[in-house]
Order: sequence, then C-alpha cells, then structure tokens
Amino acid sequence: MVQETSSPLTGARLTRRDAICCGVAAAAVLAGAGTWLRRLLSKGGDVGTVFKGDAPKGELWELWKKRGWVKEGMHYMKLGRNVQCTICPNNCLLEPDDRSHCRNKINKDGVLYTLAYANPCSLHIDPIEKKPLYHFHPGSRSFSLATAGCVLRCLNCQNWEISQRKPEETKDARGPELRLRPPIPAGLRPEDMPRLSLFPEDLAAVAKAAGCLSISYTYTEPIAYYEYTYDSCKLARAAGVKNVLVTGASIEERPLRDLAQHVDAAHVDLKGYDDALYHKLNSGKLQTILNTIKTLRNMGIWFEIINLVVPTYTDNVESIARMCDWLVKNAGSDTPLHFSRFHPQHKLTHLPPTPVEILLQAQAAARAAGLRYVYVGNVAGLKDSGTTFCPGCKQPVIERDIFAITANRLVAGQCPGCRTRIAGVW
Repeated sequence: MVQETSSPLTGARLTRRDAICCGVAAAAVLAGAGTWLRRLLSKGGDVGTVFKGDAPKGELWELWKKRGWVKEGMHYMKLGRNVQCTICPNNCLLEPDDRSHCRNKINKDGVLYTLAYANPCSLHIDPIEKKPLYHFHPGSRSFSLATAGCVLRCLNCQNWEISQRKPEETKDARGPELRLRPPIPAGLRPEDMPRLSLFPEDLAAVAKAAGCLSISYTYTEPIAYYEYTYDSCKLARAAGVKNVLVTGASIEERPLRDLAQHVDAAHVDLKGYDDALYHKLNSGKLQTILNTIKTLRNMGIWFEIINLVVPTYTDNVESIARMCDWLVKNAGSDTPLHFSRFHPQHKLTHLPPTPVEILLQAQAAARAAGLRYVYVGNVAGLKDSGTTFCPGCKQPVIERDIFAITANRLVAGQCPGCRTRIAGVW
C-alpha cells in the first residue's frame, strides 16, 4: 500500500488576532453579530488565517467566471460586506477581495465564491485499493480527481505541489475551452490539463466510460472543493455511480451531514491521537476529526481509517494504543485500520522513514485493542501486510500485492471456510 500522490504559496496572511480585530469589529455592528461571535467563541472556534486582498480581479476574474469555474459557496454567513465560511473549523472570515485559508474561497461584493469548481488539476483511474479501501468493492476501479487547495497544512504532505496552491496556479482560463465528456477524446496530453473542465453533470458519464465503479474525491482535500464535491456526488449517485471521499475529515458537522447523504464510502486520515501534535503537524484539531468519524458511523457510511506513523511525531505506541481503544469504542471493531510508513516529504525531509518495527508494534497494539482488520502499508515485501484474515478461523480470505488482488476467496461477503461474515461492502 502506497499513499496517494499526484511550491508552497507564499504571501501576506492575516493572523487570527488581526482577523478578529478587522473582521469581527466591523461585523459586530450588524444585527445578530454579537450572537454569532458568542456562538463561535463558545464552541472554541478559530477564525482561520486568510490571504488579504488576494481574490482574482479584472480580466482573470472575468475569464474564470466565463469558463464556469466560479460558483457561489455553500454553508456561509453574510456579515454586511464580510462573509464567513462555515464548512471547516478554520471558519474563515473574509473582507471584500480576501481569500480563504484553503485558497479556494473568496469574498466578492459580500458573496462567498469558490474558485475550485469543475476545474480538476489531477485526474487518474486508480484501483480502489490505492485509496486505500480494502473492504469496499475490492478489485474495482475508481475515477479519481482533485482540485488545488486544502484546509490543512500538513508538514508531511505528499501532494503539496497542488494542495498548497491556488486554483489559478494549476488552471488557465485563457484560450479555447476543453470540456471533458463522453466519448473521452483520444490523445489527451498533460499540457491539456490546465484548460480542461469537468463539470458535475459530465463526471458520472466520464467515470462510466472509463470503466469505473466509483468516483474518488482525493489527492488534495475534497472539503476544500466542497461545492464541486457535493454537486458531483449528488449527480453521480443519481446516475448509479458510487462516491468515495478521501479526506482528512476536518469539517463541521452540518456540511458533513449534507454531503455524506450522497457518499458511499470514505477513507479517513486520522493523523494522530494528540491534539497538540495534531496542530503542530497538520494545523488541524483532533476533536473535529473524531467527531467526523462518529458522524460517519452514525450515518451508516462505510469508512476505513489510515494512520501515517511519522517518526518523532506520531510514532508513540502508547498513544497509538489509546487511539485504537477509542476506535473500537466509537467506530467499531470491524473498522479497518491502515498503518502507513512515512517517507520523507515536503517539510519533513530531514526525518528518516518509519522503522518497520514500529509499524509492526502499532499493528499488534491495534489487534490487542480488538480491531479485527489491521494493515501495514508503504512497506515493500512485508509478508501479509495487505492480507485480510477471517476473524473467525484466521484464514486469509483476500490477499494483495500492493494494489493488486492476488486471491479473493470471499463467497457472498463470507469466509468460505467458517462462513463468518467479513465486514465491508462487497
């Protein structure tokens, strides 16, 4: 199992303190603004850092609108001339022409817009095992896409070239439009990607034409391109194509519930089990991710957890054991857990790869906690690292070689020997 891969943007940023001073002070004179501020502070919310005055202007803005790559945002509040996005815990408060923490949302004339709509910067056809999802239609193919942007700032990000960029740095609205729809044109080249559009109303048909059972919203963060993800999921579900979220799970509950009603499966990246380290390594909040996991379970969405074990950050086996205890209690013992080996990336190139011994200790701790399906990834040649064992008779029922299934002995989702039901969507 290898984690998915596909210049950090620099610029003036507004600190949380400045955002509160500039944005909230202006909004406080509005009716109800005091109530909003008390609600935000009472739940421990932060106002995310934003990019001041960085919204596209002039010809660039007009071209972006003409191409259809702009849409009014969902889940936001109007505060006079200011707006606040409420999709993720960054709660970005934007003055006119500001850009959000995820780089995808802007305030234009008191309206929140997304710039990450129908303009993917990465497209691939992947085995579902690459997500990784091992218990969701094994052996099927998933049409995988991403736009620029992310709600997090992971120091170890493998896709930072697109996750930490603005949409305008990956797409070009000049020149003739290239709209992807069936029949898929032959001879598409990498240099065509900057001008390619893929609208939600075309996506399901493109996935079907490519022989894919599902669509995966992946590589960067589907929460950052929420509106594109939502519209695509809704139309794909209606067309009989399944939807997979590959997510860091940093999302507020209401937008999560709205989106998840159209989602069939999720890969949730649980990056650790210590809030201070979570913030230091990923700029995220542990409790938000835990809440997302509980909500997904409550809604009956199939999901699997991945935990990247990063040396000196998340390689504490005692902390891993506590995480596993929490998963058993709150996600269930049938929830698959994938431990993944860290390889030096992005801002952590000074660290070594995770020792295999630590990964095996983590796997043992997870099994001791009661988790029935525990895998180890990113380690070539490690015996049975991707094998699914029957929790009843302990015999292998699915064997894998990285992303390829070498044996699938399941019979109607059951072990062929003892007839124990294997958790998953088969």
